[in-house]
Amino acid sequence: MDREPGEPQQIDWNELWRKLTKKGGGGSQKPHLGSKPLIIAITIVVVIWLATGIYTVGPAEQGIIKQFGREISKSSAGLHYHLPQPIQSVTVVDMSTIRRSEIGFKGSVDIPSEALMLTGDENIVDIHAVVQYKVKDASQYLFKVKNVESALKAAAEVALRGVVGQNDIDYIMTEGRADVQEKTRIFLQQLMDNYQSGLTITEVKLQEVYAPVEVRDAFDEVVRAREDKDKKLREAEGYTADVIPRARGEKEQQIQAGLAYKQERIIRAQGDAEKFLSVMEEYKKYPDVTRKRLYLETMEDILPNVEKIIIDPQTSGNMLPFLPLRGLPNTISPEVSEVPGEK
Repeated sequence: MDREPGEPQQIDWNELWRKLTKKGGGGSQKPHLGSKPLIIAITIVVVIWLATGIYTVGPAEQGIIKQFGREISKSSAGLHYHLPQPIQSVTVVDMSTIRRSEIGFKGSVDIPSEALMLTGDENIVDIHAVVQYKVKDASQYLFKVKNVESALKAAAEVALRGVVGQNDIDYIMTEGRADVQEKTRIFLQQLMDNYQSGLTITEVKLQEVYAPVEVRDAFDEVVRAREDKDKKLREAEGYTADVIPRARGEKEQQIQAGLAYKQERIIRAQGDAEKFLSVMEEYKKYPDVTRKRLYLETMEDILPNVEKIIIDPQTSGNMLPFLPLRGLPNTISPEVSEVPGEK
């Protein structure tokens, strides 16, 4: 019986039975002695063949079921079954693993044809970059682009050259690295979406950005000088941030101290004025008593700090003037006490 290409062969059980039996005398059929083991063997083979359609899909995977090479359905995580090959087959795609593609190098080997790029100021820069991506659409990843990894690598090189060609070499080598990475990622994602690659670009990272070997030392000197400049600026800003607040604090402290001293002097002056006015009022009422009290209070303040000599008035007439010799021989005290009643 003719069958179409790719169509599974149907087993004719009647024909198989005729081959496994032979005719006996009188037209009766008797089973051949070896027919039963052969049937069992064939049955086992068929069961094993049918069991090959059992497959599992992991939690972060997706199964694409194909019938004669064409996608007919998708399967999620779990245990599934499809008709055995060559009728149906399944391809399980990992949807969560972050994959990577290297631009400008392969392992530890530099690839100048990929790494050397022309910048916007017509300089040449040596760039090593890594593109990280994962699958977002398993059907597109399997069927839309032939050799999607090669297509991604070529598109990543195009995107990176396009972004590098729009910027100066100094910007790319210093503060513009993050900007170049993000613009390259966006550009590359647009290209891969146009190709219907089924990929999501998670990150584009510049591993190394160098000037060409011939002029690398000069560019390194420029970069170091710029870094030293930035370092000095940061140190100056830190010094400013430390000195200015401190000076402001000291200024405020002196102002507050001046205001406190001013207030203290005002209060003391007011107290002295009130004290003087109260004494004057008492003096007006009792002049003699007030004068004597003021004299005594003044003496109480002065006499404790003065060296005193007490002389009996009855013998004062027979005494010579007293010359204090306590400071001799080094110094002579300028203070000379006079004996009461003598000049």
